[in-house]
Amino acid sequence: MTDHNPDTPTLDTDATDAEESAGLACILSFNANDPSGAGGLTCDATAMASVGAHCLPVCTGAYVRDTSSITDFYPLDEEAVDDQARTVAEDMPVQVIKVGFVGTPESLAIIAELADDYDGVPVVAYMPNLSWWEDHKIDAYLDAFRELLLPQTSVLVGHHSTLRRWLLPDWSGERNPGPRDIAKAASELGVPYTLVTGLPLPKQHIDNVLASPETVISHEKFEHIEAVFAGAGDTLTAALAALLATGMDLPEATNEALHYLDRCLDEGFRPGMGQVIPDRLFWALPEGEETDDEEEGPDVHPGADYFEVPFNETKH
Repeated sequence: MTDHNPDTPTLDTDATDAEESAGLACILSFNANDPSGAGGLTCDATAMASVGAHCLPVCTGAYVRDTSSITDFYPLDEEAVDDQARTVAEDMPVQVIKVGFVGTPESLAIIAELADDYDGVPVVAYMPNLSWWEDHKIDAYLDAFRELLLPQTSVLVGHHSTLRRWLLPDWSGERNPGPRDIAKAASELGVPYTLVTGLPLPKQHIDNVLASPETVISHEKFEHIEAVFAGAGDTLTAALAALLATGMDLPEATNEALHYLDRCLDEGFRPGMGQVIPDRLFWALPEGEETDDEEEGPDVHPGADYFEVPFNETKH
């Protein structure tokens, strides 16, 4: 289900120039390395490539995690983050900046400064669930994100419970805050658009709402999938950033990104003993090789023997 407001918001991404000069739109993506492959830079690169864009991955640190949980994070020095980003941004045209988990207030400051230097390049920022982290680190990170990065952010993405606790901690209304309430709180910090995900609906459905302080711009309703996923938020945000970079307007890009995520979740697989990972390459399954839904256990995808791999005839 899709409802669009007639006043369609667009973000200026210079996508036309990118198509003429480089062929694929480029997204500068700040995120952590995730050794499980569930989220982080692996997710960003795969999701962006899947929707037709090129990821410029800037590593902000490394999670210690498996498919069950995150147990620690080792941040990179902010100078290393800055050097990575500015070196690649000076070489290739950046249409969109995507911000995932950065890990330190210092690196957030570096990214905010770079976004200011590249004024006019939209910033799509994702706020994940940080409940695995120490409380004092969460507080410092959220404060820095609020003060430094939100004023630079074009679209904020997050689960409704995460955004509500962060942006409306003192909510005292008789009803739970809705997407417009969350969007209004984000707007007061400089964010024009907020994508609020995972809103529960009757009959085992969830809603995902793109809102501004004034109105609900669009929303997409999906059937709830009975599984616990790792990496869904990163997948959605990466796809949204990439689709915006290709020149889509915001409601259309949001719609496409949500439907892409829904397919990734529907084809999700469980490689370990923990959560399910979205299959961001579901489209690469050979025709007729989809896994049988009635079989128990994790989905197992066909290996390279199922694909015809062309011989590399590149001459150097």
